[in-house]
Amino acid sequence: MPAMRPQRNSLPLAGDSELDPAATLAWRHYFALTKPRVVALIVFTAIVGTLLASPGLPPFRAMVWGNLGIALAAACAAALNHVLDRRIDAQMARTRGRPLPRGKLTERQALTFAAVLGFLSMAILGLLVNPLTAALTFVSLIGYAVIYTVWLKRATSQNIVIGGAAGAAPPVLGWTAVTGHVDANALLLFLIIFAWTPPHFWALAIARRDDYARAGIPMLPVTHGVEYTRLHVLLYTILLVAVTLMPFLTGMSGLLYLAAALVLNTMFLYYALILKIKARQDLPMRVFRFSVTYLMWLFAALLIDHYLPTTQSLVP
Repeated sequence: MPAMRPQRNSLPLAGDSELDPAATLAWRHYFALTKPRVVALIVFTAIVGTLLASPGLPPFRAMVWGNLGIALAAACAAALNHVLDRRIDAQMARTRGRPLPRGKLTERQALTFAAVLGFLSMAILGLLVNPLTAALTFVSLIGYAVIYTVWLKRATSQNIVIGGAAGAAPPVLGWTAVTGHVDANALLLFLIIFAWTPPHFWALAIARRDDYARAGIPMLPVTHGVEYTRLHVLLYTILLVAVTLMPFLTGMSGLLYLAAALVLNTMFLYYALILKIKARQDLPMRVFRFSVTYLMWLFAALLIDHYLPTTQSLVP
């Protein structure tokens, strides 16, 4: 029940406020719907895609409006995910503090918020950037918010592998915002995130296995066991190592990127190997956290290398 406000002809007492505390804090609940940490990583990879697509600084429209539209679409998808997963979130310790399970926002409020974000995203990308970027962004939004969340997540233990395509799209979207088309280098960026997603997410799934089992979600550790999942974290990390060498081997990036990739891959392989051979309770979350740092530094290395022409590839 909302707090009683003083009558218009009454004198306010010391400490009284004309503002409803619930109203002043509502923006925080809406902000939480956007999954800001996840969206920040998505936007970072999209910005890198935008910058890599141009030999110098990208056009203003692509850099500003393109990445703003991508960010709004990612936030829209996150808000829809909150609505569609509200019952599952209420059963899991990791997610039961989200706004909908706690009753801080209603489903209608969340859906309205998502609709506004989605409309603004499509309007910005379609009118101020280019139709291809708008179309691909819409497809990735639907892929994550509907195909993955509604169907894949509940249908198969390979959900994160198949659904990872939506999460791998942002650098391609940033690229098309500049060029208006998709080329091989943009697909390399897509492939890196696509290969990175399974070891990243399965490490978290191992740590939260009981939560997923309680919610009836067929994540790999639930359906095939923790040991099987540890093996696949290692195997996909090896695949990731191979994929991340491709920008250098194709001439897209130079020696600086190669050096950074070798260091980061060595560290990721070490974490994945230790996770495979040791059953320590803290290791899955350590691998998960490192994987986020890994992707950030890998894409930062791509970007730095791009603007340092002295670090040329040895491949003709």
